[in-house]
Amino acid sequence: MFNFLDIFFVTFHSVLISFNMLGWIWIKTRKINLITLLLTGASWFILGIFYGWGYCPLTEWHWRVLHELGEVQLPNSYIQYLVNRLTGINITGHLADLVTVVVYFVSLFISLIFNFKNRIRSS
Repeated sequence: MFNFLDIFFVTFHSVLISFNMLGWIWIKTRKINLITLLLTGASWFILGIFYGWGYCPLTEWHWRVLHELGEVQLPNSYIQYLVNRLTGINITGHLADLVTVVVYFVSLFISLIFNFKNRIRSS
């Protein structure tokens, strides 16, 4: 069961990250993209007040699964973990955090622009 959950979390989390980065491209997904970006930001910055900056429940749940599978010394950054797991490349936590934050805010900015343009056109 834990092996299944591990693959589920890698897949689901990767799809969500990709959707957060690119979901603004398609008109039909722009609104849900903005919602997922805002939920991600709320998790990082609001829940992060209580659980630590950048907190993500998906990461916490995946870490619990990996601990059950015997994984130890997992990085603080899920992106750092994912890059290493999928490519074998080790990047620093600092680089992973920097890229994550920059890509997040660029994606959020683009999503906001396209969502407001859609709203203005439909008015």
